[in-house]
Amino acid sequence: MIKFAHELGIDLGTSNILVFRRDQGIVLEEPTVVALDKQTRKVLEVGEAAREMIGRTPGNIVAIRPLRDGVIADYTHTLKMLEFLINRVCGKRRLFSPKLMMSVPSGCTNVERRAVVLAAREAGAGECYTIEEPMAAAIGAGLPIGSPSGNMVVDIGGGTCDIAVISLGGIVLSESIRIAGNKFDEAIVRHMKNAYNLMIGERTAEEIKIKIGSGYPLEQELRLEVRGRDLLAGLPRTFEVSSEEIREALSDTLRGITEKVCAVLEQTPPELSSDIIGRGIVVTGGGALLRGIDRLLSAVTEIPVRVADNALHCVALGTGRALENLSTMRKLVSSKY
Repeated sequence: MIKFAHELGIDLGTSNILVFRRDQGIVLEEPTVVALDKQTRKVLEVGEAAREMIGRTPGNIVAIRPLRDGVIADYTHTLKMLEFLINRVCGKRRLFSPKLMMSVPSGCTNVERRAVVLAAREAGAGECYTIEEPMAAAIGAGLPIGSPSGNMVVDIGGGTCDIAVISLGGIVLSESIRIAGNKFDEAIVRHMKNAYNLMIGERTAEEIKIKIGSGYPLEQELRLEVRGRDLLAGLPRTFEVSSEEIREALSDTLRGITEKVCAVLEQTPPELSSDIIGRGIVVTGGGALLRGIDRLLSAVTEIPVRVADNALHCVALGTGRALENLSTMRKLVSSKY
């Protein structure tokens, strides 16, 4: 029997990558960004250090996100990033290769799933398994997935929103749409350009979303000063924006999520629907931290909705717990390659 000195659960997200280590919990959380030299193609930085370079690099350095919409868009640099992170957690010199459990979107193809596993194996993993993100999120949120009752989870990440109905330890229904946190940022960039002729960067849009973004009217609306480049004058400018207009800018994107949630509910068997009405819907992922997202979904579906405790870490915690209980969760994960 192969011995594994390190057992890691990895939430391979479009925006952030989180690593869960057995018996230690979450040990690493880094942005999914790689900075490389364009001439030599050498990786210079990974994670937060690379994220700091976005929009600020000289001509010979570029900061890229190797994952798009929850799946690998740049295999080579995803491999380099995984190698960097595994070495940081397990050390470069190790007697045994780590065992990995990695999350993938529920709508990914077998080819996309296999690419994740092959990248992990090339990066130094021994055995590698995959688990669908909504299932990992449900496990991480502490839902009773093994009971004969319906549980509904909405995992809003950076690249995808995964919606699933879970019962008896399996996914009864699932949908994955490529509308999530990154689309929120794009909507804010578009709004600032159309409303104020102000060009802002990706990081500024994310800051606006975090500080004043909302999905439902707030008791006390917020305001924020935004700096960017005036497209008409070509000079730096500062404008003040309100949470009301940012909410309006996000409305079309949020509508795409609410419509898909309603579509899944329409297909849910009646017995499970009654369970969901009683238990409510659980929202996880970074998108769950948007103010009022639970109240918006509750208003649309007329079902109680709650944001999971530690929503940002649910998928990573779920991958780790699935790995710890691999013998009893075999049917929830894909076979190793």
